Amino acid sequence: MSPTAIFGLGSGQWGWAIGVKAAITMAVSFSLGSYLFTPSLATLAALGSMTVLYERTTPYGYRAIALGFVGLGFVASVTVGSLSALNPWASAVAVGGIAGVATWLCQALRVDRPGPLFFVLVGAIATIVPGGLSEVWLHTGIAAFGAAIGWLVSMSGALVRGRHPENRAVAQAFTQLGALLRAVGTQRLDHVQHDASVAVAEAWRIMLLAQARGYRDTPKAARLRALLRWVSDIHLAATDVSMARTSPLPEEAARFADALAEAVARPERAPDPDALDELRRGLRPRSWETQLYNRLSRAAKAARRNEHENRDRGLELYDTSFPSVGNSLRSSLSRESLIRPTALRMAITVALAGVLGLALGMDRFYWISITATAVLQGGNVVLTVNRSTQRALGTLLGVVIGAGALLLDLGLATIIGLAALFQGLAQFTLTRNFFYGTVLITPMALLLAHTAAPFPVEELARARVLDTVLGSVAGMLGALLLWRRASATRLPQTIADVLDQARISITAVLDPDVGLSAERRYRLRRDLRAALVSLRGVYDSAIGDVPRATTTRPLWPVVVATQRTGYLALAALALENPPVASHITVQRLDLAFRELSDALLNRRTPRLGALPRLVDYPRVNMELRALSSSMRTAVAEDVRAAAMQEERRAQRERYHAQQEVDADL
Repeated sequence: MSPTAIFGLGSGQWGWAIGVKAAITMAVSFSLGSYLFTPSLATLAALGSMTVLYERTTPYGYRAIALGFVGLGFVASVTVGSLSALNPWASAVAVGGIAGVATWLCQALRVDRPGPLFFVLVGAIATIVPGGLSEVWLHTGIAAFGAAIGWLVSMSGALVRGRHPENRAVAQAFTQLGALLRAVGTQRLDHVQHDASVAVAEAWRIMLLAQARGYRDTPKAARLRALLRWVSDIHLAATDVSMARTSPLPEEAARFADALAEAVARPERAPDPDALDELRRGLRPRSWETQLYNRLSRAAKAARRNEHENRDRGLELYDTSFPSVGNSLRSSLSRESLIRPTALRMAITVALAGVLGLALGMDRFYWISITATAVLQGGNVVLTVNRSTQRALGTLLGVVIGAGALLLDLGLATIIGLAALFQGLAQFTLTRNFFYGTVLITPMALLLAHTAAPFPVEELARARVLDTVLGSVAGMLGALLLWRRASATRLPQTIADVLDQARISITAVLDPDVGLSAERRYRLRRDLRAALVSLRGVYDSAIGDVPRATTTRPLWPVVVATQRTGYLALAALALENPPVASHITVQRLDLAFRELSDALLNRRTPRLGALPRLVDYPRVNMELRALSSSMRTAVAEDVRAAAMQEERRAQRERYHAQQEVDADL
């Protein structure tokens, strides 16, 4: 493992805003809890206030409801932890149950980071707060009090920047679009294409979550939805350009997209729509580049307006504001979902880690459970090992800092100030590197735990280090032994899902008897984009599974060809008057897609035959042939790998047989 993987800074921005909010929330909740109750009980208020760490990017209307449920989750965790505190073995199992249920719900309902970690932390600390069954309701009430403070701080931005989450999401989509335009003609294209698609999909999600009654009917909201439609259409036009062009685009086009990102919240910064006239000069009117520049210019005209009145383009998004909770939970439990094995792995590992700690005589077993939870949030085996190393090293340094602070015998006010400072700095750095965040969050956790249940500092520090090592090892073992190839196993089906969505979309565009309404067109684009985003997510997770080289890496060319085919289908859906084809052409194309999907799922060479000639969509034919070729190569590598594995097995059998003969002699 390279030092860069552990100590290097990731891409993105520092968490200034969330760091400040986290520090303020910790200080206020801890102080008020100490004043109204006792310092020991105040730790529950401080932990409950960590609701502020969730739903950072969602619209305020949706966030108000979502954070309320997060607060209820914290209260439920405290209740379970307090009820199980009478028996340490029950506490270990209960913390594992909290980890599994929180993982399931967070992933199924798309609860923003930090995921299940703080649910486990809240429930674990509740197991050591003094009090019996009679104090359970007091504990839950104090946790709810802290959660309310976190809710208020998180929602405070609505008073001054009510539409900031939506503006930021659409602006981020334009920013990623600029990166995509810079990547045209380079080797980074496929990766940047995925990042841009994720940004556009996230912008659609945020805008849909913002569709509260009264808000969606305002001209300013309609303007923002119009810009969302433009960035989506421009992304697909850029896809056509990237497929047909092997040289980079002029830098002016990317800078134009960057300027549109700034204009989302500030119309006065919108670029001049005529600034791209020089780039259009000399191009054919129907060329892909011309269409791209035309859409950029028209988006600039929409961005220059303070309000938007065109009801045909901006008012309707053809979707529900809130996805069905029941459907989300049911789909998360399906055989194809990665959520179910992830939640089961988390629950089993965390529970067994706590039970192991108790069996070894460790009274504060919950540190092992918390560490295992943090490590397993890495996802696949490779990321889990990386996070385990970062967690162990970061905790060692954090324990030194925390123990040093506790040895100074500080007053309560100083402890509250340090806890708030460490919490804020941890959230500031976690966006860039898990190691530095762990260094800072460990002293905060030590201060809270010591305040909740005072313990000799030297023993607490030694136990914390040992618990961290055991928790890190437990997390790695859980990732290695439980559903370690869950992503790799689901990758072929995920590829087939994209091909199926692309088949439905392209045949709907080509079929002369199908009239695509605006709503049907939107739903096809939504489902296909979601399948494409899921494809790269599953592949990125599968490449970290163990073993990975024999099953996942040979499929990378298949993934790329599938992704390109899907984006071509998306681009066809973006055409206002797409050319149609004959019925026999549509039928032959449909059969070609079905044959590729069936060959992939059965791991055999596709029998594609002659593809129908698509005069108006030549890139579709090219990518289908590339997909067929990459599948043949992957199948050949599978056969070769299977033959080598069979040969190694035969060699082992011959070796053991020879050993038995030698032993008889």
